[in-house]
Amino acid sequence: MYDILKGLRVIEGSSFVASPVCGQHLLGLGAEVIRFDNIGGGLDASRWPIDGAGRSLFWEGLNKGKKSIAIDLNSPAGRELATQIITAPGEDAGLFVTNFPAAGFLSHERLAAHRPDLITARVMGWASGRNAVDYTMNAITGLPLITGPEDLPPDVPVNHVLPAWDLITGAYAAFTLMAAERNRRRTGKGGEIRIPLVDIAATTLGHLGQIAEVTADGPPRIRSGNDLFGAFGCDFFTADGKRLILVGITARQWKGVIETFGIGAEVAALEDRLGVSFDQEGPRFLHRKPLFDMVQKVIGAMSYAEAAALLNEKGICWETYRSLQESMAEEPGFISGNPVFNQQTHPSGHSYPTGGAPATFPALPRHPAPRAPRLGEHTEEILAELLDLPAHEIARLHDQRIVAGPES
Repeated sequence: MYDILKGLRVIEGSSFVASPVCGQHLLGLGAEVIRFDNIGGGLDASRWPIDGAGRSLFWEGLNKGKKSIAIDLNSPAGRELATQIITAPGEDAGLFVTNFPAAGFLSHERLAAHRPDLITARVMGWASGRNAVDYTMNAITGLPLITGPEDLPPDVPVNHVLPAWDLITGAYAAFTLMAAERNRRRTGKGGEIRIPLVDIAATTLGHLGQIAEVTADGPPRIRSGNDLFGAFGCDFFTADGKRLILVGITARQWKGVIETFGIGAEVAALEDRLGVSFDQEGPRFLHRKPLFDMVQKVIGAMSYAEAAALLNEKGICWETYRSLQESMAEEPGFISGNPVFNQQTHPSGHSYPTGGAPATFPALPRHPAPRAPRLGEHTEEILAELLDLPAHEIARLHDQRIVAGPES
């Protein structure tokens, strides 16, 4: 946690991944992030993973450090209250992050009528307003049809586990919100930013050359299992059954692989037989199977301890396949001993390593990552300090169930 954005106030009305991730990135750099939810919780209030008591560890992780207010968003009074919070005055305020529909009571036009310089960063599925989530979005990228074991039929998809498009979209939303805030400082003008998942996915495929790949002459890409596409890299196993991955992407890395495993003569003989040079990545990928066999023969005769010692000694780019539990216990600097994390006890009652800003500013002090809020924990604070409501008015809103505090 850093103080770089200290004083900046961001209001978040969101659920699931991309929009809360945007708020989390801004909070990690010091912004005050106020999240409003329906009384009883929004759509993601009970999303998995959950603990044994059914409490969402997902919600807890994505909302740590945010201030939480619970509002009856189905009532006119509750919607008016949300509007007041979003459009509250202040030079460092008027920033709204959401994945609510572009139409309705949270449309930018309706909100900007109360504050013309409002900046709205709106995460969407499609630019047209068509519904989409990460997993449906990924289906049209073609990636599920080139993911997985080589022997799968070409029409059998393999879904990913990581919501990559959500995570990229959330980070990009934070970036564009800060760009818009800088523009407002220069021009005095706000506006809406629309960040559709489909556009993030499509442009990313373009950045990676995959759009050009399917329009240029050449064979279509096929599944390559655990093999690193376009270069040398795969999983190998040791004599005692441990599995690891090592790669030789750069010329230096490839030279290190040859020298470490003593396969120079075999590699040279293969080059002569095929009439190619493995100094380039492409030939190493096209003819990867015999190269993999050479490396596997050496690694397969070693114990894991012997292989790890050798790979570390030679500076090879490699890693061991582990469960998250194993990595937390066995890999110093990943989570344990990593200054990005600190132990924190959350409203679920669980205490675990909690991550702050993943970037490090060596010249600035890093503050501990905060705990997650209880739903509605800051309701009274927000009403009193942000909207300057008197105690009797806050009591009335509670009595009428327009707002709610934290559940006991």
